[in-house]
Amino acid sequence: MNRTVRSVATSLAVGFAMYFAARGVWWIEQPTAPLMMVLAIGLYLVVINVAILGDSASLRMPMWTALLALVTSALIPVLVTLSLDPAHRTEPFATWYIGGLGLLAVVCVVRRRPVIGWLTLALLAATAAAYLGVVVALNLGLVGSIMWVVIAQLLVMFWDRAVRDTERLAEIQQAVSAWHATQLVRQRERRLRTQFALAVAGPVLSRVVASRGVLDEEERLEARLAEGRLRDELRGADLLNDAVRDAIEAARRRGVIVTVFDEGGLDGVGEERRVEIRDELAVTLTSAETGRLIIRSAKDPEVAVTVVGRAGSRASGDDDSVELWHEIPREPGGS
Repeated sequence: MNRTVRSVATSLAVGFAMYFAARGVWWIEQPTAPLMMVLAIGLYLVVINVAILGDSASLRMPMWTALLALVTSALIPVLVTLSLDPAHRTEPFATWYIGGLGLLAVVCVVRRRPVIGWLTLALLAATAAAYLGVVVALNLGLVGSIMWVVIAQLLVMFWDRAVRDTERLAEIQQAVSAWHATQLVRQRERRLRTQFALAVAGPVLSRVVASRGVLDEEERLEARLAEGRLRDELRGADLLNDAVRDAIEAARRRGVIVTVFDEGGLDGVGEERRVEIRDELAVTLTSAETGRLIIRSAKDPEVAVTVVGRAGSRASGDDDSVELWHEIPREPGGS
């Protein structure tokens, strides 16, 4: 709850408590047992102030305070009633406890003890009806106390909902900000990859255009390598660093067919671990002796990258023998 709202509500509650206590003291007819009236007023002031001000660091009232308020709501009407002559029990100074205990019930509700608050109101209604009569009690302030508690309960419900909605909105705003930042990073990465791709393919394309497609054997090899690098950047950029790129190019120069598929296997992996995974991938590719390499990074809870080496060439079928199977775990020491 906002500090300003809370301080204003606290001040109002204390002010109303003092008002009801002053009404009880301002008797126009001498009570038959004044000490009981004074005891009731003193008990009320102590309990209401403890309920309002006690443990102010927390909005939720301590349970012992709530139980004390409940016991007090049962004692005060008895003390007030027994302190007065039956003829004076409907005087304004004699019915101060109806508003006072209604306020106590409101405090319990506002401080997140709604069950105690409603029980306090129920005890007040029961004792006031028993000592004054239902109609008289309603006319002397019981209706107002009931309305206060109902309104307090509704305000608390609406306030809590507003707080939840505000927190949810803040979470959504944070998520949107994070998404926007991620998109900016991805856009930057795409620009860098495009620049890299153009740097790789640009000279080869220029040579193809200049020679009108007539290339010698070395130029054809460079064109195939450039094509492979472009596919790698489009299909598996997250798996690549300079060492991996060099290892793939070296394998292709040896005649190995290399295929890269990135399907989000590194999503959620920390940057430090990503560096380790790429370094391990580069070492694996460098030492691979096979006719075809398939590098795949799929969304798996344990494995980040799988490297499969098969015998045979591009035209070979799926039944080629597996010469290499290497899995790089998402976490160090994993399977």
